[in-house]
Amino acid sequence: MDKIIRCITSDGAIMAACVDASDIVFTAKKIHHLSRSATAALGRLLCVTSIMGDMLKQKDASVNLRVMGDGELGPVIAVGDSSGNVKGYVGNADCPTEYYENGKINVAKAVGRTGMLNVMRDYGSGDPYIGQVELVSGEIAEDIANYYATSEQIPTVCALGVLIDKEDGEVLLAGGLLIQLLPGADDTVIDKLEKNIAELEPVTTMLAKGMSILDICKTALKGFEVEVLDENPVKYVCGCSKEKLENYFCTLSDDDIRSMVNEQGVAVATCHFCNKKYVFTKDDLEKLIAEKNSKE
Repeated sequence: MDKIIRCITSDGAIMAACVDASDIVFTAKKIHHLSRSATAALGRLLCVTSIMGDMLKQKDASVNLRVMGDGELGPVIAVGDSSGNVKGYVGNADCPTEYYENGKINVAKAVGRTGMLNVMRDYGSGDPYIGQVELVSGEIAEDIANYYATSEQIPTVCALGVLIDKEDGEVLLAGGLLIQLLPGADDTVIDKLEKNIAELEPVTTMLAKGMSILDICKTALKGFEVEVLDENPVKYVCGCSKEKLENYFCTLSDDDIRSMVNEQGVAVATCHFCNKKYVFTKDDLEKLIAEKNSKE
């Protein structure tokens, strides 16, 4: 079972959050039939979205991340709730995969190095916070760190990883680590943390060694007293339903609703996040129109 944890140093100088999202990314690949590069890119974004969602805490809050680069992958979208549960999709699930000389997937090639990262936090109040920064690498982790530094002025270290089997392309491990300096951090704290980060292994390497997400946080914060704020399970969750689609249809005009019917006499809607299909017959839509008009 995937888990997420948030920790803070006892002096209140550093916050660290880590997620093991191996099952989440495995599920995303299975749902969307992703190529290896698409799996790596979406997997990384899902990991950090889980962390950013979990940081919100308000019950009805959510975070939406959108990476739009000039690569063949197209948009990469991930949405997380305040419990760290996530869902996502990419524009081109069949995006070709290229590799660096060290054998790692060239995510930046798939995403593109020129483009934008958009972050929207919705606290359920109807007035979402929206931030936007240019991509700096297309590798996702560096782009997230740049977002926090540029848009929110929070010094941040972000490490994300997806380990894919070289033989069959299945997801073996996936995880993320986010570390942020808090207002109480002084130069001594920063120097100690920088030394730790320089020695830190990739997240998937640490997971492969059997390290827990708490072990990973403690390794990143070596030399500090670490307190656990919270730890909870996370999963890939899509909350789509036929009822929600019907509510959306009711915002359309009668003509627009009728125009959705295809040559077979049905309207088919497919969820971007879970690929579930919802079928509405012509009679279903006429009934919906009648109910809509009766309420007006």
